[in-house]
Amino acid sequence: MTRLPVAKTYKLYIGGSFPRSESGRTYEVEGANVARGSRKDVRDAVSAAREGFPKWAGMTAYNRGQVLYRIAEMMEGRRAQFVDVSGGEQQVDEAIDRWIWYAGWADKLAQILGSSNPVAGSYFNFTIPEPMGVVGVVAPEEPALLGLVSRVAPAIVGGNAVIVLASERRPIAAMTLAEVLATSDVPGGVVNILTGRKNELSSVLASHLDVNAIDLAGVDGDRAELERLAAENVKRVVRNGEGQSPWHAAAFLEMKTVWHPIGV
Repeated sequence: MTRLPVAKTYKLYIGGSFPRSESGRTYEVEGANVARGSRKDVRDAVSAAREGFPKWAGMTAYNRGQVLYRIAEMMEGRRAQFVDVSGGEQQVDEAIDRWIWYAGWADKLAQILGSSNPVAGSYFNFTIPEPMGVVGVVAPEEPALLGLVSRVAPAIVGGNAVIVLASERRPIAAMTLAEVLATSDVPGGVVNILTGRKNELSSVLASHLDVNAIDLAGVDGDRAELERLAAENVKRVVRNGEGQSPWHAAAFLEMKTVWHPIGV
């Protein structure tokens, strides 16, 4: 008797778990069944991100770097699988290296972005970078894996939590990465990955009042409308370029100025 292979159904990744979409919907892509997220799934992911944010932001920068490096280690161990789902060794290697690159920057951002400011008085004045909070990311369609990593890594290295809308046409690479994140010491809720129709979900993410910033790199449609929705609730719209840079991480940070009297 000929055995039929079991077709995997890829679920969402919210709060460190893999729930089905509350709508029960799926769509067929890349030879698999993939969850089609709903508006409520976006709201659930935002709640999970807000809950996971304090623990991640409260870790030392050095510890966050260790976790990002652990993600790279886990991806290296599943390199062949990532090559199969992402379409090329070069993309996988660059994605792994990008995690390592940002891991190395985790405990250096404060020195580069912060400063001790001269003031006319008996005070110390310091500028200190702090995470914004919850960040929305619309990941690029291509390259599905490297594009996602290039947007998520700079957002979380400084202590933010993220909700990602994965590539609609190539979502399996993102969900394979979710399986790595679930076993890489990343606290639940720090990274949440949704699959489905971007034109259905992106407006919910842009207009959500509890999302502090949004990266619209993967928007194919009306970017101006999403920027308008973000502006209505004073949400920062990030326009990072390609590649890797500490300034990409800086785009997701706020600068806090602290005054302290000398001698106290």
